Amino acid sequence: MRLVLQEFLSLDGVSQGPGSPEEDVSDGFTRGGWMVPHLDDAFMRIARDWIGAADGFLFGRRTYVNFARDWPQMNDPDDPVGSRLNGLPKYVASNTLTEAGWEPTTILSGDVPGRVAELKRRPGRELQIHGSARLGASLLAAGLVDEVRLMIAPVVVGGGRRLFPDDGVPVGLRLLSSETTPNGVTAQRYEPTGRPRFGTYEADAG
Repeated sequence: MRLVLQEFLSLDGVSQGPGSPEEDVSDGFTRGGWMVPHLDDAFMRIARDWIGAADGFLFGRRTYVNFARDWPQMNDPDDPVGSRLNGLPKYVASNTLTEAGWEPTTILSGDVPGRVAELKRRPGRELQIHGSARLGASLLAAGLVDEVRLMIAPVVVGGGRRLFPDDGVPVGLRLLSSETTPNGVTAQRYEPTGRPRFGTYEADAG
């Protein structure tokens, strides 16, 4: 399976609580729901297309707990997003979680990068990381992510957890595709290319 990191981001890189003010209030976050005003039919089409390629989902503990609280209540069989999240295999990376009631779920503990590498060797299409910014960033730095998909909203949140922290490992990316919805969300797909290149700009003397 290919490992795909899929995130909703603000222009200032915040990934926390895009769906509602109550979605994730950890660390005192009070600005949740910033993606919602920008949803439209094009956004939903892209989201459905992306999630339609999933054969499993990988979460960090915090995101798993939030998703396991909310998504089982969204059990409309005609909803392709909810039906796949609720029905497909889920994996949660945690050294503290002992039970996972959102079936079918497997807890990954210990050497998480090693366990994820094992999952990638299994047959299938995509193992998708949704939310779980810290887990996603760590697996990207470890060279395990095959594709990065970002939905970037035209808003500066001004605080909250970011996907790419200031002390993160630098990674080069190659743009695969970009589409902008009528409400201004940019859907971007990238392929990691290893360490980024750096250079010095020199003005043309002529």
